[in-house]
Amino acid sequence: MDIKTATALRRLRLVSAPEAVSFLILLLCSVLKRTTDFNAVPVMGAIHGVLFVLYVIFWADAWNRTKWPLGTAALYFVLSVLPTGGFFAERKLRREAEDAVIAARARKEGVVNV
Repeated sequence: MDIKTATALRRLRLVSAPEAVSFLILLLCSVLKRTTDFNAVPVMGAIHGVLFVLYVIFWADAWNRTKWPLGTAALYFVLSVLPTGGFFAERKLRREAEDAVIAARARKEGVVNV
């Protein structure tokens, strides 16, 4: 894995958890708006919107660089629209990055011929 691909995956991983948190807070603000006089939906909507757009941009960049199959790319996109999906995406991306590092070290040491 080259440095640009690793960077693209890292950016996607780093934005996925905050995007998921902002989605959950936005849902909470929506409930509070309807049950109390508290209305933070405009602010949280904007924050979540920016984070979601960043996620989609970083997702597209990662897909382009990693050459994921359509199913893998679709999975990461679907995880972005589920309320807690960003947490699962972050965990899966972290494991993928760790596996890539282990494989690179093994190739460097000549343990595997991949």
